[in-house]
Amino acid sequence: MGITILAIESSCDETSASVCRDGVVLSNIIATQKVHAQYGGVVPELASRAHLQNIVPVVAQALEAAGCNKHTLSAVAFTQSPGLLGALLVGAQFAKSMALALNIPLIGVHHMQAHVLANMVTERQPSFPFLCLTVSGGHTQIVLCKSPLEQQVVGTTIDDAAGEAFDKSAKLLGLPYPGGPLIDAYAKHGNTNRFSFPEPQIPGLDFSFSGVKTAILYFLQNAGLSQVYKPAQVASTEDQLAFIQNNLPDLCASIQHRIVSILLKKLQKASKETGIRQICLAGGVSANSYLRSQFTAMGQQLGWQTYIPPFEYCTDNAGMIAITAYYKFLAGQFIDLDAKVSAR
Repeated sequence: MGITILAIESSCDETSASVCRDGVVLSNIIATQKVHAQYGGVVPELASRAHLQNIVPVVAQALEAAGCNKHTLSAVAFTQSPGLLGALLVGAQFAKSMALALNIPLIGVHHMQAHVLANMVTERQPSFPFLCLTVSGGHTQIVLCKSPLEQQVVGTTIDDAAGEAFDKSAKLLGLPYPGGPLIDAYAKHGNTNRFSFPEPQIPGLDFSFSGVKTAILYFLQNAGLSQVYKPAQVASTEDQLAFIQNNLPDLCASIQHRIVSILLKKLQKASKETGIRQICLAGGVSANSYLRSQFTAMGQQLGWQTYIPPFEYCTDNAGMIAITAYYKFLAGQFIDLDAKVSAR
């Protein structure tokens, strides 16, 4: 029968279930929560309630799509950390109950480790060791992956994540949540060199995006006159809105270009310092078309072997949890029913 694993992902606002057999993902069902759009961000309590509503039908769909009976499962896996505590608890309690009822092992998975291993879902896979730039709304990391279960964070953000920089910049531009994909869409019609935003001078392989966000804020408040806060220079609300409306594609393209250039410059430095030329992307922001194209172009220029997961495995999904759980199953890394979830 092979090793068949049911995986559940509920760390934020996506309820997802996946079935994996012998390292091959057979199904990957995702239920997206739209209730948060009106609030401009994810509301934890609403996310937890939506997970409670979605988890049973999503798991049923995943089993059906995989042609799998629950009694043939070898183990149940779930996202153990990090994430919204209430959201994590829904997935964890469901997985624990199912593992107990079926008398099969339970596997806890770290969400960020799973994002990296999303690159192992398809037939074209990187060889070890490889570097992975993992970019999401809450995390920005460069990870040295020595084996499926041996990962080392060699660079991380010291303040904000790149995904947060995208979403908060979009909010400043008056774009609805989630704004990151909208910046990507508008930027396709804009000039990346129209406006210039500062590049943080952070030593080593760490990132910083707070200064860029502040520069964007002041630039918009000053209607394009300055990136420095000067009370006498702050434009009226009408002038600010007019400036944004008249320059939206160029603003999006310029903002996106700066965020992506920060990411890729550090990744290039990490490759040079480690000598590793197997390079991967992962995380929700890796769905950004400009990041994907610039990453691929840099790889061609520098002679890298580059890898990017398919779109459905970039954002939060249970397929990446399932593939990680498969490697943990092979290593015998199971957890007890009293294992706790962690927001961090």
